[in-house]
Amino acid sequence: MTLVQLEYVIAVDTYRSFVSAAEHCFVTQPTLSMQIQKLEESLGAKIFDRSRQPVIPTEIGEKIIRQARLVLNESKKIEELLQTERGVISGELKLGVIPTVAPYLLPDVLTSILQRYPQLQLQIWEHTTERIIQDLKTGRLDCGIVSTPLQETGIEETPLYYETFVAYVSEKSPLFEKKVATADEIAHEKLWLLNEGHCMRGQVLNICHYKHNQAANGTFEYNTGSVETLKRMVDINGGVTILPEMSVLGYDEDQLHHVRYFKAPEPVREISLVTTSNFVRKQAVNALKNEILDVIPERFKTKRKREVMGFDL
Repeated sequence: MTLVQLEYVIAVDTYRSFVSAAEHCFVTQPTLSMQIQKLEESLGAKIFDRSRQPVIPTEIGEKIIRQARLVLNESKKIEELLQTERGVISGELKLGVIPTVAPYLLPDVLTSILQRYPQLQLQIWEHTTERIIQDLKTGRLDCGIVSTPLQETGIEETPLYYETFVAYVSEKSPLFEKKVATADEIAHEKLWLLNEGHCMRGQVLNICHYKHNQAANGTFEYNTGSVETLKRMVDINGGVTILPEMSVLGYDEDQLHHVRYFKAPEPVREISLVTTSNFVRKQAVNALKNEILDVIPERFKTKRKREVMGFDL
């Protein structure tokens, strides 16, 4: 049994395809298949059911794969120890970020971290929270930035900041004449929402108790995956949307005329750095965390007099 064989096994489990796994491991498909077959022969057990498409692990294969991930994670700690000893942060760091955070947080963070750690190779994906958690557990990602709390077994959460939600209102809306917004007022407006699968959608619905008013008032709902699209919908079609405060920090004076903060306690979301409990790239992840904290405004670092919104209705 070799570490290379275990890497091939995990790649097949991750991609559920011998061809895709071979491409990811930069070897030919026959080479990868032969190594896995040798491992199966030495163990006296079939790890994968090759008759199924996509390929799936056998019952004993799932247990072997789970242990293989633990073994490889432990082996990678040797490299981490050496980097710590040398005071160098290098190699790949695979990061997943939810789309309602990435465009507003990452540009400043990336500029800073790449200047400070030029040997660090960042790979970043924008995904929903569900996808990020799945990829953390299968090893496709080293860490993620998501809205918490998740209450997900095997996932560790390190809160980074608390971001206030704000209302973005049309000039045609009665709210445009008010200085602050309330949940009850927004619940009776035309509300533009992110589509299903985005955790912020559930948080917004919780803020406004909108689900209970939607059918009764005959309001119209448009679903999108982009915060910027929500804003444009309000500008052109009227109504209201809820935005994370980070997204309005760069607004000009005209745009800020449309922004209304909520009456206290302000609704906020907790944004955290998440990893698995046995993650390896501790130095790189800590460096990322520190760079984020450096660029976040001080008022974002406390949740005092604010109400953290959950996801579920």
